[in-house]
Amino acid sequence: MQIPEAVTELLRQIQAKLQLKGETVATAESCTGGLLAYLLTELAGSSAIYQGGVSSYANAVKVSLLGVAVDDIDRFGAVSAPVARAMADGVRQRTGSTYALALTGIAGPSGGTEAKPVGTVFCGLATPASTQVLPLLLQGDRQAIRWAAAVAALSYLDQALSSKMD
Repeated sequence: MQIPEAVTELLRQIQAKLQLKGETVATAESCTGGLLAYLLTELAGSSAIYQGGVSSYANAVKVSLLGVAVDDIDRFGAVSAPVARAMADGVRQRTGSTYALALTGIAGPSGGTEAKPVGTVFCGLATPASTQVLPLLLQGDRQAIRWAAAVAALSYLDQALSSKMD
């Protein structure tokens, strides 16, 4: 898989910032199915910053491995801000990482609704201070949506790391 140079540079920045502070990141992914983990482990030296991740397509895995509340899935749906938040918190706690990224969404081509069309993605970012969720509405085919979600998550983490370092 050919990774665009801009994404490789983003990965270098993230890796350098985390290594500088001796910090780590973990991932919990649904719609991207491990793409974020793949990207975070692409550079040599990534074992110093990447703790691991969970690819949790099934709701039962979100519940059993990440600690997502069944009630949150029932009330808000698997593709929602509360579930993204719980996924990020769960993988951060279970791996002991400093940071955690979570992605849940509808990559298509089917599965969308009027309320949550194809391209709806929620990106959770758990930090030592708080957990935030970035809602995204992405365009394109399945591959484009998955790539855009992964890159958006990486950018979200990079922004958090940059603001922390200022």
